[in-house]
Amino acid sequence: PKAQVANMSRNLISGGILSAVFVAAALLSFVWTPDSVEAMNIANRLKPPNPDNLLGTDHFGRDILSMLMVGARTSIAVALVAVGIGMGFGVPLGLAAAARNGGLLDETIMRANDLIFAFPSLVIAILITAVFGPSATNAIIAIGIFNIPVFARITRGAARSLLSREFIMAAQVAGKTRARISVEHILPNVANLLIVQGTIQFSLGILAEAGLSYVGLGAQPPIPSWGRMLADAQTMVSLAPHVALIPGLTIIAMVLGLNLLGDGLRDALDPRLKVVRT
Repeated sequence: PKAQVANMSRNLISGGILSAVFVAAALLSFVWTPDSVEAMNIANRLKPPNPDNLLGTDHFGRDILSMLMVGARTSIAVALVAVGIGMGFGVPLGLAAAARNGGLLDETIMRANDLIFAFPSLVIAILITAVFGPSATNAIIAIGIFNIPVFARITRGAARSLLSREFIMAAQVAGKTRARISVEHILPNVANLLIVQGTIQFSLGILAEAGLSYVGLGAQPPIPSWGRMLADAQTMVSLAPHVALIPGLTIIAMVLGLNLLGDGLRDALDPRLKVVRT
């Protein structure tokens, strides 16, 4: 157990630092970047990392570090709003399904979740963009829709495990309604699980946004995007490997940091480890 606690601390600290670096870069990009992301300098194209351009330049001569900073803003915003949509709709649906516990509403919600699960976020994005066109907003909607059944299932499963507990029975005897019990007693007890899952879905949202942008369904030019940076660089790997390598490593580092943070939070909020820590 002590080794698990130490590992938890390492994951929490390293994941928190990695995530904080990218969040700080995204926030900084609102007020400052090393160069303009719209400034093209063809004479300076495909330059390797150098004192003037710390991470080099792309095929249009734009500063890659500046592109990554603004791209972080796009990826984080898309993933954050998508997770918010998933939580905002999925958690109430999960609580409502658990409150009915096998009734018609429970069955309807779960079958609807199964239907959404049958279509990955990329397929949902294709359907949405076929009607409304590709954009960051439609990527948010696609990823958010896919997150709804994730949070609904987790909330329902965790809530149902609490229904037979004494404090829930006491609330029922006191005459509290199902909705009130869900909000006042069940939701606070599943909040830790939802926070951890939210972190995990946030990392998956970053990856999904990059994937959608890679195939042209995410943020559109001139808005920088990590996925589109990879797509633009794929034909120039042999000429300038850094153009593809740096965005790829950035995506990996961001997802890794969030996954480590999620693992650390999961262990930190695990009641079985509280005895060891105290």
